[in-house]
Parts: sequence; structure tokens; C-alpha cells
Amino acid sequence: PRQPRSSSSSPPGGGLSMSPIFGYVLLIIAIIGLVILIFYLFFKAPVEQKSKKIKQDIGDIAPTIVQDMRYATENNFVKEKMYNCGKCFLRPQVAEALREVHTILQVQGYGIKVYDCYRPRPIQQKLWDKVPNPNYVTPPAKGSMHNRGAAIDLTIVDSLGNELDMGTEFDYFGRKAHHTYTGHSDEINANRTLLKSTMESIGFKSIRTEWWHYSYKKKSYAISDMIWDCE
Repeated sequence: PRQPRSSSSSPPGGGLSMSPIFGYVLLIIAIIGLVILIFYLFFKAPVEQKSKKIKQDIGDIAPTIVQDMRYATENNFVKEKMYNCGKCFLRPQVAEALREVHTILQVQGYGIKVYDCYRPRPIQQKLWDKVPNPNYVTPPAKGSMHNRGAAIDLTIVDSLGNELDMGTEFDYFGRKAHHTYTGHSDEINANRTLLKSTMESIGFKSIRTEWWHYSYKKKSYAISDMIWDCE
């Protein structure tokens, strides 16, 4: 007797048919993988380049700028040596702007003295551990303009290298260091105004709480962990 024919059927060759939906899923997965690969290759290289040695030693382009790198000594607010040696590194464009400020002041019989320039991020953490106050030390997670090679702590000196009176010492944390403090003499106010107006004319900006701190505002930079060599 003839056997009843099964109601199910299979394609020629006995293979399984692929659902159109399943095919679309595979296509989407492949596209997502390709996008992720392109994203990784496109953005990975610049990130690596940001960590390279991309700073300019100010001594190479403006050797007459006086350097008193306080964090390479114990003469600072944490009373601890933070740098193995004192060097002033900045982004090239920032260094050129600072050199221009120095040149302007030299015409008037003055010059610049720098206290701090580029600051490696690990040093920022040490400072924050000592003074966890965002009014004076930028939180390391955010990163400061110093960590980007775009900030300078500085003052003005006369032709003999003597600092002009700015009302307080560098790294004085109190109202007398604020730009808004009104209790200083006319001489101190004039000295601060000279520094502030000259820096701002070349593209730097100040912060309210520190008369000595200026950052470059014409360009943005990434945080760097570069540690310089001591020779």
C-alpha cells in the first residue's frame, strides 16, 4: 500500500531555508561591527598623539624670561618638592604668546618671571590632596589649564630682576590675592593692572582668586601626562 505523503517539505538538497528576518539581523550586526572598527581606528591615533612630547621649553625661545620654578623646590604652599627639576614647558602657541608679552614689557624696562608652567597631571593630584578646594586647585578629574600646557603662574620683574610688589606672595590663598580686593595701594594696583592688561592683550585670561595665574584662551588643548627629562 502507498504511504501517506508528509505535509512538510524541504528545499532541494535537504538544506534549511534562512528566514529573511534572520538575514537582516546578520547584516545589521556586520554594519555595527564595521562602524565600531572605523570609530576605533579613526579616533585612536589622535589620542596616542596627545600624550607625545608636544611642549615648547620657554627657555629655548625666550631665554631672558626669569625662571623661578617653585614646585621644583620646597618654596611653595605645600612645602614639598614636586618636580625633579624645574623647567617651563608650554604649548608652542602659548609659549610664543608669552614671549610676546615679555617683549612688550621689556620695552617698558620690565620683564617676566615664571613660577609654574606645564604641570603633569599626577602632580595636580598631589596638590589637590593638599588643598582640595576648587577655588585654588582644579580637581584632577577635570584637569587644569596647567595640565594642558596652556597656563602660566608669573609676575613682573624690573631690569635688575626684582619682583614688582603685587600685594602678596605667589600662591597666597586669601582675599588679598584676589583681583577684586580693594585694599591695596595705588602702586600695587598699578602693577597688577600692568600685568593683567598686557596678558589680556595677547590672548590670556585671569582667574578671580589668583593675581599670578593666566591661561591662554585662543585655543583648546588636551590634558597631558608628559614628564620631562632632567639632564
